[in-house]
Amino acid sequence: MNSIPGNPDLSFDLEKIRADFPILSRKVHNKPLVYFDNAATTQKPQVVIDTLVEYYSGMNSNVHRGVHYLSVEATSAFEGAREKVRAFVNASSTEEIIFTRGCTEAINLIANSWGGDNINSGDEILISAIEHHSNLVPWQMLCEVRHAKLIVCPVLADGSIDLEVLAGLMSSKTRLLAITHISNTLGTINPVKEITKLAHEKGIVVLIDGAQAMSHLKVNVRDIGCDFYTFSAHKVYGPMGIGGLYGKKDILTAMRPYQGGGEMIKNVTFEKTTFNDLPYKFEAGTPNVSGALGFGAALDYISRIGLDRISAWENELLRYATERFSADPLIKIIGNAPQKSSLISFLIGNIHPYDAGTIIDQFGIAVRTGTHCTQPLMNSLGIPGTIRASFAFYNTKEEIDRLMEAIVKVEELFL
Repeated sequence: MNSIPGNPDLSFDLEKIRADFPILSRKVHNKPLVYFDNAATTQKPQVVIDTLVEYYSGMNSNVHRGVHYLSVEATSAFEGAREKVRAFVNASSTEEIIFTRGCTEAINLIANSWGGDNINSGDEILISAIEHHSNLVPWQMLCEVRHAKLIVCPVLADGSIDLEVLAGLMSSKTRLLAITHISNTLGTINPVKEITKLAHEKGIVVLIDGAQAMSHLKVNVRDIGCDFYTFSAHKVYGPMGIGGLYGKKDILTAMRPYQGGGEMIKNVTFEKTTFNDLPYKFEAGTPNVSGALGFGAALDYISRIGLDRISAWENELLRYATERFSADPLIKIIGNAPQKSSLISFLIGNIHPYDAGTIIDQFGIAVRTGTHCTQPLMNSLGIPGTIRASFAFYNTKEEIDRLMEAIVKVEELFL
């Protein structure tokens, strides 16, 4: 049973939880795997893997397209998964939950559908300097096509956003604020509810990139008040290739579809097409049914454990790792926002992150090296990238100790 200082009621059986994840028992380079690349993708519990197998071995059928038993069964399970997502983010209705291939496609959907109809010449789109490329490039592309302007809010030295500066950049020309909930590079947790309120006071539509948040925090889209919230299943212990978009019903209803084809139509003639109702008008083609079911199974799994317990243990891991890293004068932590998720980006002296990561890998430890799809941020910091160790609730303090042993070896070899 793991111990959480000051929170004995939030303890859980870490050994039992680790046994739920088959990959954690394997070896890499003849050493037990330590997986610290959770911000890139999380590992999958057996229940999610079993769900995928069970779908294809016993239920495989297209949805919404047949009256036979398998089709009805698959449709019921698929829509049941949508309801699980709705409940998890506290949307008002399943009509507000659109399944996509992931967070990136969800952002592109908004850029093309909402943006194509609402962004015009001279308008402005506001983002922050810590955005992932997925919440930057689509807006650049939209601005180029619509002759709009992309405004970037700088961040403070610790990686947090000065809300006064952000509010000062909101002008009468600002049509959209697109901002991350949690930075995938620095771990900064943005006060998205307060930010949304500031934007709405000026009539600005708000999109929150929630890719990094759903596995760490309780997400309540109605409490946040945002107009759009995007997410990916593989970041929250579900399968790859599935994710989604939350959007307020009135806004989604007014939006034109992003893609055309089957499923998103109500009636088709050679002269005219009538689009389907929400959420289906944004889900052209055969959906990733198995992925949706796996997503639902992942949400069930972490809900049973409890996000309060997950968050408490991850915060303890962050505290412990920060303490260990800070004791080494050669380690420089990049990003020290007061509100931070369970990841640490760091550098070791003047060693290139790639070189350090290659040595760390030989210890069976998976960390991420590079710019983490935040190249403009790295350019502004004047560094080639960082080493990123991102923690999940199945990680242990002993694994952090192993990472420190690997870092000492890196220092011995290069410094």
